[in-house]
Amino acid sequence: MTERVQDITDGTAPEGQPHVRPDAKPDARPDTRPDGLTAAEVAERVARGEVNDVPVRSSRSTAEIVRANVFTRFNAIIGLLFVIILVVGPIQDGLFGFVIVANTAIGIIQELRAKRTLDSLAVIGESRPRVRRDGRVAEVAVAAIVLDDTVLLGSGDKVVVDGTLSAADGLEVDESLLTGEADPVLKRPGDPVMSGSFVVAGSGAFTATKVGREAYAAQLAAEASRFTLVRSELRTGIDTILRFVTYLLVPTALGLVVSQLVVERNDWREAVRRMVAGIVPMVPEGLVLLTSVAFAVGVVRLGRRQCLVQELPAIEGLARVDTVCLDKTGTLTEGSMDIAELRLLDGRPQDAAQRALVALGGADPRPNASMQAVLDAYAGSGSGSGSGNSSGSGGPAWEVRAAAPFSSARKWSGARLAEPDGAEATWLLGAPDVLLPPGHPVLADVDALGAQGLRVLLLGRGETPLDAPDPAVGLAPQALVVLRQRLRDDAAGTLRYFAEQGVAAKVISGDNALSVGAVAATLGLPGADDPVDARTLPADAEKMAAVVDGHAVFGRVSPQQKRDMVGALQSRGHTVAMTGDGVNDVLALKDADIGVAMGSGSEATRAVAQIVLLDNRFATLPSVVAEGRRVIGNIERVANLFLVKTVYSVLLAVLVVCTRVPYPFLPRHSTVLSSLTIGIPAFFLALAPNGERARAGFVRRVTRLAVPGGVIAGAATFTAYMLARADHATGREADTSVATLTLFLVAVWVLAIVARPYTWWRVLLILAMVAGFALVLTVPWLSDFFQLSLQGTRGPWTAVGIAAVAAVLLEVVWRVVGKRLG
Repeated sequence: MTERVQDITDGTAPEGQPHVRPDAKPDARPDTRPDGLTAAEVAERVARGEVNDVPVRSSRSTAEIVRANVFTRFNAIIGLLFVIILVVGPIQDGLFGFVIVANTAIGIIQELRAKRTLDSLAVIGESRPRVRRDGRVAEVAVAAIVLDDTVLLGSGDKVVVDGTLSAADGLEVDESLLTGEADPVLKRPGDPVMSGSFVVAGSGAFTATKVGREAYAAQLAAEASRFTLVRSELRTGIDTILRFVTYLLVPTALGLVVSQLVVERNDWREAVRRMVAGIVPMVPEGLVLLTSVAFAVGVVRLGRRQCLVQELPAIEGLARVDTVCLDKTGTLTEGSMDIAELRLLDGRPQDAAQRALVALGGADPRPNASMQAVLDAYAGSGSGSGSGNSSGSGGPAWEVRAAAPFSSARKWSGARLAEPDGAEATWLLGAPDVLLPPGHPVLADVDALGAQGLRVLLLGRGETPLDAPDPAVGLAPQALVVLRQRLRDDAAGTLRYFAEQGVAAKVISGDNALSVGAVAATLGLPGADDPVDARTLPADAEKMAAVVDGHAVFGRVSPQQKRDMVGALQSRGHTVAMTGDGVNDVLALKDADIGVAMGSGSEATRAVAQIVLLDNRFATLPSVVAEGRRVIGNIERVANLFLVKTVYSVLLAVLVVCTRVPYPFLPRHSTVLSSLTIGIPAFFLALAPNGERARAGFVRRVTRLAVPGGVIAGAATFTAYMLARADHATGREADTSVATLTLFLVAVWVLAIVARPYTWWRVLLILAMVAGFALVLTVPWLSDFFQLSLQGTRGPWTAVGIAAVAAVLLEVVWRVVGKRLG
């Protein structure tokens, strides 16, 4: 193993160099097993339970799903009322209980489908750390790591258990997710590493000293990848509505109980039935069910597109996003690159430049995409190999004396090389505008190449030691390595989709600003012709926010700046999504409202992201946005239906209590009305396509539309009921039938408004509900079962006339209030 740069020991570091924490203490258990554990030793530790058995789940357990759907506040209320009806009978007044059972079963089935989808995708996207056992390196599941295992680390790897370093080659670890410390920590053999941190540069190995629940970040890791139904604006809004409904429900129900027992004092069973009929429709039990079902179906749909949703509200959150920050490499372009040109400088022979490049590549155990392109082009061409001793085509060796792996913060990698003529020099490969002083003549060529969308690296040679504060001092340019990036064939279409949907796309990259701008311009991104070099961004937060908000392309962005830029956009009221695949994106992904990681990205990015695109297709993002919009828009539709029912039910109960008349409906009437005007249509509407952009103010919009609609429906129904009662020629069944017809017509009109804009299937859905109610009225056994009988013409036409007036009022309310809210 070659010697690495690791002489910084005092807890401070020069600018651009890794930082060493002063509290890092060597562990008492250094690794003395270079070949790792044997198979027998692994089996012994498994038998003793010394295994990393923390349950990292992507979804709730089956038992949790069943409990969440069965044991709810409203199911308890409905269940109690169902038991009461079973006692007083008849069974047709207890149909609402069977509907609740069916709805609950549907909710459980849909969530179990989502669980299976998530669990299968989580297995695909799960990190597989490398361990050394029996002298061989193997990939194992996180849960298969045992105590004293030798775990290997490379750039982008997440530390999955606690341990002590046994080897470190320029290893830099970012512990910011655990400690909040932004600077990477340079680690040495004997230093501790903590689960939850990740490698930003270099490589190494450590011995696992704490596994399972004893690991420092075990619980953090479990929660980071757990599928959840909480912390959602939509669900919070619904919970607020349901809490308010509960407050209304208790006093209204008590008043209704007393009034019906007084009114029907000669028939307590009838009083109980009508009391239950008044309480049941007040409960919007299906609203919670349909919200869960809509989310669950969204997970299944996205799962089919190889999109892992690690936190369920991410579907909703991405629908609310108005700004998407994109990392160029791996998102707009493919991760791999090709060498377009090796442009020699300073009269150096091409063979020497190629040998130096291969030596630098060989000194990096985990080369990035740029270095891999160099190795692919030159490592097999007789230019030598840089790992320790390298031989060219008949030439002497290039020996690596010390090496510094690539770092996103430094933007260069380097090595101290012993050259064939016996000289020793520092060779650096990195960003030309970082390694060279401003105004250097070579930078003009770099800018010209960058303007063509090419990526340019500078190969330089100097005498300054690699561990100096600035190894680039006195660097002599040797060659420009020109790389051609491969654009993703779906990137242009995806950017076009975001532009059409009013979502601003901002490309944030560590590459040269001109190069990034040229790539973005090729893809048709608005504002790509005015790229910004992030090194010129103002330090003041407000001024930075103004610049970031006003431009679309940024180059030479450091990992910390990515995080700051996300925060700057959020400070101006934007909902920000961040996409990325490298360790330099982790901090920004964590702070963004929605983090989206590529499946081929580093373990660290996948761990902190809410959404992982397992197939690495940037074009999947529009599907996620569309799915979120479908969920939010459709739940808002059905919320209007359910809350209109709650409002008119409460109003009817209050009017009945005040006028001391029998409640107009039996439970069977409430069941048929709720099923045909709300329950059945809501399931179709909740799962239908919907491209409306998500907006804030869910509760305000729903209540301002539902409350007047419910008041109109309740007032119309009670008016028709009282007019029917005034006609002494008809009996109670006829009066109830008139009220039922009125409420059905008004509720269907509410459904017709909520279902807009019309499509053929929505029109068919409304007509089917009308036909279903017509069958209930006209088929003898159905009308007998539901006790509905329209007598004469006066009552039915009165119902139609009142419903028509109510429909006009509903249209006025929907247009006036809806326009204000829009």
